[in-house]
Parts: sequence; structure tokens; C-alpha cells
Amino acid sequence: MKTAALAAFCALTLAASAFAAMPPGQTPSAQSAGPTVPGVLLPSQPSPPSPEQIELNKLTAENMISDQKTRKKLQQLNDEREGLRAEYELGALKQKSKMAALEAELEAATVENKLSGEKRHHDLAALQAEIDKTAAENKLAEEKRKAQNAALTAEYDLLWAQNRLAEERTKAALAQQDAELKRLNQEAGLSAAKNKVALLDLVQQLEKLKLANDLRAEQQREQQMADEKEKRAIELAVKRIELDERKLGYDKLLMDSRMAKLKSDLELRDKKWEWKKEANVDPTYMDQPYAKGRLVVSDRRITMDTPIFTGVSDYVTERLHYFNNISTQPIFIVIDRCPGGSVMEGYRIIKAMQASKAPVHVVVKSFAASMAAVITTMADKSYVYPNAIVLHHQMSTMNWGNMTQLKEQLELAREWERRLHLPVAKKMGISLEEFRKKMYEKNSNGDWEEFGDKAVSYKWATDVVEEIDETGFLKNPDTQPAQPKQMFWLNEKADEKGQRYVNLPRLDPFDFYFIYNPDRYYR
Repeated sequence: MKTAALAAFCALTLAASAFAAMPPGQTPSAQSAGPTVPGVLLPSQPSPPSPEQIELNKLTAENMISDQKTRKKLQQLNDEREGLRAEYELGALKQKSKMAALEAELEAATVENKLSGEKRHHDLAALQAEIDKTAAENKLAEEKRKAQNAALTAEYDLLWAQNRLAEERTKAALAQQDAELKRLNQEAGLSAAKNKVALLDLVQQLEKLKLANDLRAEQQREQQMADEKEKRAIELAVKRIELDERKLGYDKLLMDSRMAKLKSDLELRDKKWEWKKEANVDPTYMDQPYAKGRLVVSDRRITMDTPIFTGVSDYVTERLHYFNNISTQPIFIVIDRCPGGSVMEGYRIIKAMQASKAPVHVVVKSFAASMAAVITTMADKSYVYPNAIVLHHQMSTMNWGNMTQLKEQLELAREWERRLHLPVAKKMGISLEEFRKKMYEKNSNGDWEEFGDKAVSYKWATDVVEEIDETGFLKNPDTQPAQPKQMFWLNEKADEKGQRYVNLPRLDPFDFYFIYNPDRYYR
């Protein structure tokens, strides 16, 4: 379709250019050349396109092709924008799902609080019912007491009626005696006196019985009231104890709820504190970590800030092997300050670097001398700050033994120098003798030191780095226990002159210390 459209467009363009090339007032039929036949209209011959028209057609075709490419790029950008929009909508849906889960938890907590409130209301209603029941029982007891008092009153009235009856009978008997007294004056008077005395005794006995009955009834009533009062006091005390127990249970539940909330708050605060202890981001891993003066260092990082003595090569090489077994992303040996050290230990580090499947990048921030300088120079990729110092010098050592042994040790030292310095000299493009000569040209002690930017020009390092982005430090150093910066401790001492020094470990056989030690700090 595109080819056909392009051909049609070119044909139209050619026709338009041919028409535009005609003289004024001339039509296409009048411009046609060739013989004419009467009665026959012969087709006109098109004139060949001019070079400008050909160039115009070419530019037009290129513009159409460029337009198609632009539309394709726009379509790709639209597809990418749709993909980003879909990712954003997916993130929004996930966030909405999390909010829905949180709202469900909140609603569950609200329902639980409501149920707890209803339960407390039910408990209070039950307690009120028990109090009402107690009041009803007290009222019933009071009614019983009144019934008992009524019975005693009825009994008292009965006794009083019986006493009246007895009194009436006594009066009747006295009337008969009066009749007899009338008949028998002396005897009747004596008999009346006796009866009167007997009556008085009976009245006194009745009064005593009445008083005794009243006293007994009052005592019974008081005892009953006392018993009732004591019973109500006991019941009230029991109810109060039960109420206090329920209050204590409610207070305990309330306290447990508060303690649970406080515990939850404390745990949340601890989690937040734990979260703040780390950066909570992943280190940055880049296949090409260096660009335009900026180096990105990941957590595939090995620190070497100590003299290189026995054990340091194990520390470095084990980590090189470990990182290689994970992936082939770059590994970084970071040197802050290293004066050098054992040639055997350093050579093991160089061979591990050369055998590494993952590229090994050496970074010098402050100072690398002697064996550390050789490691930096022999690395495929090494970086130095502009003001960092890299120092090469001849290997120095102390030997002990007879003349033959000293000669053997000297030859071994020369061989180590050849094996370590010759690759450095070759990388610089000079011979070993020229390398040794330049050491003394730069410094009368043979300590050839250069700043980082100058060291790169001598090929002691591959690049000068202006910025180092350490993405592997993910934990807050203020929350970590204090650790020595160096990998291994060396016990510092003072000699008889008060000068500070440390004793380096004893060397293994056939080994030498290749270390920068102008003030004999390392002994």
C-alpha cells in the first residue's frame, strides 16, 4: 500500500510539474509534438522532468518515509504510555485493596467494641435484677414479720377475752357469794374477804402473765428483726462483694485492653524504629558502573584498609569466590589506606582477581602503596580520586643467615620483583630497568608517588573518579555496634623512645614484606 501510494504521489507530482513548465496560454494538447493525422488525435509526449523536479520528488518520498517512521515512534510511545498507565492503575488497585482490608479490620474492631458494650449492659441489667430480687425478698420477710406480729396480737386478744370471761365468771360467783353473805353475815363476810384476796392474786397473776407475754413477744420481735437485719446485712455484703468482683473483672478487662493497645503501640514503634535502621532500598547493580567521572558501588564490596599480612588474602579471595558463585555482576575491592604488605598474600589476591568470572574493580580513595599499588595497577578496572596517592617503589626486606642463604634470599627477592614489577612496567610500556630508574628520578628514596589524576596517565589506574555512590551501605551505622575500621587488629605499642609501632605477623617461608614504611611504624 505504501509503495502504491508513493508511486501515485510521484506520478501526480510529475504531472503537476509538467503542467507548470508549459508557457502561458498553452494547453497540454497544443504542447504535444510529432506529426498530426487529420481526424485522429494523437497522444502528447510528456517532457522529461527537470533535475529540480527529481530532487523535489526524492525529498517528498523521504519526507513520507520520515513521516511513517515518526508515526511508528509515536505509536510506540503511546503503547509505553498505556503500559505505564496500566501499571499505575494496578498499583492504585493494590493500594485500594490494602485500604479495604484496613477498613474491614477497623469495622471488626468497632463491632467487637459494640458487643463488649452490650455485654457490659447485660451484666448491669442482671445485677439490677438481682438487687430487685433482694428487695422483694426483704419486703416478703417484712410481710411475714407483720403476719407473725398479727398472730401474736390475736393471741394476746384471745388471752384478754379469756381473762374477761374469767372475770365475769368471778363476778357471777361473787354475786352468789353476796347472796350467801346476806344469808350468812359473818361467814359471808369472811368468805368474801377470802375471795377478794384470791381475786387479787388472780389479777396479779394475769397481769404478770400479760407482761410476760408482752415481754416475750417483744423479745421475739426484736430477735426476729435483729436476725432479719443481720441476714439483710449479710446478703448486702455478699451482693457488694459480687459487685466488686464484677467491677474488678471489668476493670481487668479494660486494663487488659489498654495493655494490649499499649503493647501494640510499642510493637508498632519498635517496627518503625527497625524500619528506620535500614535504608529499605536495594543496592544498585550495574554492568557498567563507571560513567562520566561517577562510580556506582554495590554491596558486592570488599574493604581492604590494613597492611596485607597473613589472613588478608583469605579474607579477600573468599569473598571474591562467594560473589562469583552468586552472579557475574561487578565486584569492588575498596582501598581507603593500604601501605602494602606480604608479596605472597598480594599475589594470591591478584590471581583471584584474574580468575574471577565477574569483573573486579579496584577503588582507591586515599592511599595505595607497594603491594596495594601493584594490585591497583594490575586490575582490569581501577579508579582513583584525583587527590588519592598511588606509590610504587622497590621491594625492601631484611634477611638473616650465612652468605649462601643471604644470596639465595636475594635471588628470591629479585625473582619476586620481576614477577610483580615486570607486569606493571609492561602495562606502562617501559622495561623493568626503566621503571626502576624512574623511581629514583621522582624521589631519591625510590618512592615514586603520584596523585590519582597523574597516576592514570602512567596507567597505574584506568580512570579518575570524581563521585563514588556507595549503594551497598543500607544499615544505619549509628545503630550498629562499634567495629574497627580495619579488618584485622594490630596491637599498637611504644618503644623506649616513645615512638608508636605495631609488630607485623611472622612471614611464611619464601615470603617478603612489600610495604611502604618510611617511619618504621610497621616492624
